[in-house]
Amino acid sequence: MEFVLRHSKQITVSVWRIIIKWWYIVIIFIAIGGYLFYRQQTAKSQVQPETYTVNRTNLKDTLILSGEIDATEKIDLHFQSGGRLSWVGVKEGDVVKKYQGIASLDQRQLQKTLEKYLNTYVKERNDFDQNEQDNGDGSVGFTRELRDAAKRVYQNAQADLTNTVLDVELQTISKEYAYLFSPIDGIVTRVDTPASGMNVAITDIYQVINPQTIFFAVSADQTEVVNLSAGKKGIITLDAYPDAPIVGTVDSISFTPKTDETGTVYEVKVVLTESTPSAMLRIGMTGDAEFILKEIPNVIAVPFQYVLEEDEKNFVNKKENGKINKVQVEVGGEYEDMIEIKEGVQPGDVLVEISK
Repeated sequence: MEFVLRHSKQITVSVWRIIIKWWYIVIIFIAIGGYLFYRQQTAKSQVQPETYTVNRTNLKDTLILSGEIDATEKIDLHFQSGGRLSWVGVKEGDVVKKYQGIASLDQRQLQKTLEKYLNTYVKERNDFDQNEQDNGDGSVGFTRELRDAAKRVYQNAQADLTNTVLDVELQTISKEYAYLFSPIDGIVTRVDTPASGMNVAITDIYQVINPQTIFFAVSADQTEVVNLSAGKKGIITLDAYPDAPIVGTVDSISFTPKTDETGTVYEVKVVLTESTPSAMLRIGMTGDAEFILKEIPNVIAVPFQYVLEEDEKNFVNKKENGKINKVQVEVGGEYEDMIEIKEGVQPGDVLVEISK
């Protein structure tokens, strides 16, 4: 009995020790939480809200569209059939004139085939002349059967002669296709097969771009394109030259939307001013074009963070005589990060930023 009581007392003491230990832990967590909360509230109380002095300014409603540099005259040249190159007259970066030669296939086989067709033509021509001399065109004869036979011989000879003429013409065209020339003035920007003696495929490209036809192509959504028209000026800022804005003018707007787009998007062609140095531009350079849609001069406006909307009304916190008063205002349009204030504040008033 004594053993049981002593053992029971030991268990009771152990339980109380565990309970006291956990209370210590809880008290420590409460103390840490209270300290952190106190620091947070103290930090908030020390942060001074931002202020803004009301003044008059010029507001602009702008449309910013992204795009890239492209060119109207951009030609990809390739041979209509593969073969071995006998001559390449350009390299990347070369300036070429209109109709200047670019490259040529080995034309020896084409030349020999053409000579063969010419010989065949001469033979067929002689046969045709001899047949005409011997039989005429079949319109004269002693019997109808003889006249029909002579006529058929004459027609067959005429067909053979015509075919030889076509063979010569086709071979002449093939020989012309074996020579590439530039149909425009420009700069050679791509040469897939650069050396003679190499085999060239019909997929190999020789590209020529006229830098004088460079423009900035932007994409405008159907809700944006209605705000643009030919002749509207804008400022282009390229990612490669952020400190060198370029003046551009809308030249044309596509009538049909672009394909492979998720929405209804139209391409807008913005031509650059003549003073823009084309040497600094490269096809594919990206950037933004900014168009001013509307401009309102000399109005009162404040940043968005100083206006609070409650119950379809707008308020600002105005600082007066060391106090902050909540004042109702009448707002106008929104322009970039500013909102027009029509009534409620005057130039010189100091506003306090709305706390979140």
